[in-house]
Amino acid sequence: MTVKPAPFEPPLPSPTLFEPDTTNPHLAKAAELREIFARDAVERDQLGGRPEEQIRLMKESGLVNLLIPKEFGGIGERYSTAMRIVREFAKVDGSLGHLYGYHFGPLQNAVTAGSDARSQDILRRSAAGRWFWGNTSNSFSKSLFGRREPDGGVVLNGFRPFASGSHVADYLMVAWEDEETNIRSVAYIPPSREGITIANDWDGIGQRQTGSGRVFYKDVKIHADEILPERPRDPIALLTPMQQQSVLLNVFIGSAQGALIAARDYTISKSRPWIYSGVERHQDDPWIKRQYGELWIKVQAATALADRALAALDAAYAKGRDLTAEDRGKTAIAVASANVLAGRVALEVTSEIFEVMGARSAVRSYGFDRFWRNVRIHTLHNPAEYKTRNVGTWFLTGEFPEPGIFQ
Repeated sequence: MTVKPAPFEPPLPSPTLFEPDTTNPHLAKAAELREIFARDAVERDQLGGRPEEQIRLMKESGLVNLLIPKEFGGIGERYSTAMRIVREFAKVDGSLGHLYGYHFGPLQNAVTAGSDARSQDILRRSAAGRWFWGNTSNSFSKSLFGRREPDGGVVLNGFRPFASGSHVADYLMVAWEDEETNIRSVAYIPPSREGITIANDWDGIGQRQTGSGRVFYKDVKIHADEILPERPRDPIALLTPMQQQSVLLNVFIGSAQGALIAARDYTISKSRPWIYSGVERHQDDPWIKRQYGELWIKVQAATALADRALAALDAAYAKGRDLTAEDRGKTAIAVASANVLAGRVALEVTSEIFEVMGARSAVRSYGFDRFWRNVRIHTLHNPAEYKTRNVGTWFLTGEFPEPGIFQ
């Protein structure tokens, strides 16, 4: 007699959901830190300023070395693991997710530089010191210029806006335009360099602790051996914009997941049924059940597309110098598609949770509004319209987006 196997029935997700794979020790540590960060997330969001204790814990955990290759003293993890940690932190604090993700921008620039001796030295020193990185390399602002010196160094004057992480950084990546040729150059320098003033004047409605304000340079000397060699515009170098985009994408995902979890917990423990609902418990109202069902489905869909984008990025980074322009283009489409959906869903979820929690949830002491504010400010700096057009163009013509700052 032939025994037919039972039909496959995938396990239903736990309503606690969105927990990371804690068999990975780095994700397990991130989940532990997430719970610590949650304790004062509302208070810190309202105060703004520097999350110094939280950065100290990240450094102490070793997670700041996650993407530095083992040969330079780092952990050598996959890129996707770092972005999943961004999600974990963003579940409770979008600023910390943002800072942690942007910390890897200068490091990935060094990792993909290949045989550049300066980059390799920086990786070794960063791993040994567990440095936390900030940047003053905003590409839109032509406001920082360098004057070449006879010794091969450069003197910088001007400022950079949107300098995320500069206020808590051990080291900075700085980019400037040559005052005569307008050619862009990059260096790694300490923030204590004479002439640097970190204003920490970010005053946005969200991402309150990211330090995304201005950094001023007054006659700042950049030594010749600190300036990075000019890199060819090969496909691996052109992954850099997607690194930034993937951070934003996973801040969106983490914020949406965190908002939904927080709302569910509030609904179960504190919400009161509407007077005409005919139920004794708010969660028994068919309207509330349907609304949560829709929110859950949307977040699941956005998360699945984000996971696909992370798989594409892992595959792209793994190819290194063998990455082709077509590989890069396919990765750009995956990241852009996920980014559009994640931003849209995060805005919807972080706004609609108030409808299902009720009027008493909309007081400052609960801080539920921080989820929406964090997402809203990021989406404004990262318009979905142009990504959607790029995806549509590729779908119709097979043409990949031209590599650019936000693509």
